[in-house]
Amino acid sequence: MSGRSEAEAARWLLTAGAVRERAHQLLAHADAGDLPHLVLDRARLPAVIDEVVAVTKGAYPDGAVPYHSRWRHFSVGGRDRWAGLVDAVDVDARERARIGFDLAVTSVLLDAGAGPDWRYREPASGDVFTRSEGLAVASFDLFASGAFSGDATRPLRADATGLARFEASRLASGFQCGAANPLVGLDGRAALMRSLGRAIAAAPDLFGRDARIGNLVDYLERHAVDGRLKATDILDAVLAGFGLVWPGRLTLAGLPLGDTWRHRSAQSPDAADALVPFHKLSQWLTYSLVEPLEWLGLTVTDLDALTGLPEYRNGGLFLDLGVLAWRDPAVASRVMTPGEEPIVEWRALTVALLDEVAKGMRQRLGLDAERLPLAKVLQGGTWTAGRRVAQRLRPGGGPPLTLDSDGTVF
Repeated sequence: MSGRSEAEAARWLLTAGAVRERAHQLLAHADAGDLPHLVLDRARLPAVIDEVVAVTKGAYPDGAVPYHSRWRHFSVGGRDRWAGLVDAVDVDARERARIGFDLAVTSVLLDAGAGPDWRYREPASGDVFTRSEGLAVASFDLFASGAFSGDATRPLRADATGLARFEASRLASGFQCGAANPLVGLDGRAALMRSLGRAIAAAPDLFGRDARIGNLVDYLERHAVDGRLKATDILDAVLAGFGLVWPGRLTLAGLPLGDTWRHRSAQSPDAADALVPFHKLSQWLTYSLVEPLEWLGLTVTDLDALTGLPEYRNGGLFLDLGVLAWRDPAVASRVMTPGEEPIVEWRALTVALLDEVAKGMRQRLGLDAERLPLAKVLQGGTWTAGRRVAQRLRPGGGPPLTLDSDGTVF
């Protein structure tokens, strides 16, 4: 087999560039009409762009669209929970950023889909939240309680000691789970936290000798050049530092490939043949680490080198508005796992089509990629549009397909 060696292929698959290249490779197959599971109707793409532009203008009439990140969810209901938390402790700007990393990483990795039946009642307000907002507020409260710290005198941190002893019972209690309030993937989420503890303990160059997530701030600050840091440098650190987190998935040349799956149409003459990476949670995490770094005065560049996030809101938008349709309509009624080829195909097309939507939005609004990067298109944006269309079409606003997730992908 010619082309990249196994080690080179593995390193390539652990990049945002590989995510985008593979996604557009499958989009080319969709344009040719020869994908096995989905049919593409480009004539319906302008309606998607119309929907996303309308949602963006409605949510941000002044045009000041923030990044798509976990920080948006922490202020749901109009409350600045972060300021209330961190202003109560006497810390400098760097420690504030470290706490921000500790919170964002644990919260994002607990962010996989909650399922349709789970609810969280915020103790401080009495308000009830569901899905991503509920997971954000619940994980925020869990973090604030010191659940991830190994030092009782310093609760606002996440370190290997605290994470290693994190059990499903603590998660169930913190997230108010039970028979009447089930959370999808409860055990998987708790196991992910313990794996996170092992991963950061194994990478002292990234997380320091005390194995704290927040020490990644210092690592990235050291790698900035003239106060500037590429978004892909953050993703590289995330993939390197948290690669051991993901359970029992594909490996190549001894490297765990994380959110990478197989599809027959993703062809190449090397060890990456038929492999399609996404790194959804890792990229969502990267987007969520930008703001704490900016608090320190760093400038994060090249945000558009990252990709859109292939999950059920962004991807559901294309199914619900008819840009994508299943060759076999019965697929939509099946319960599918992340590794099944129809799901891999749908996620890849979602990534590529999000690039198309971004281009269309910029043309409509007269903006360039610097003023409307993909991170703002997602926030403005495609994720909210996907949710609103789902709510119009289905009671409860669930996705247009059923995913069997262990809590570590979606």
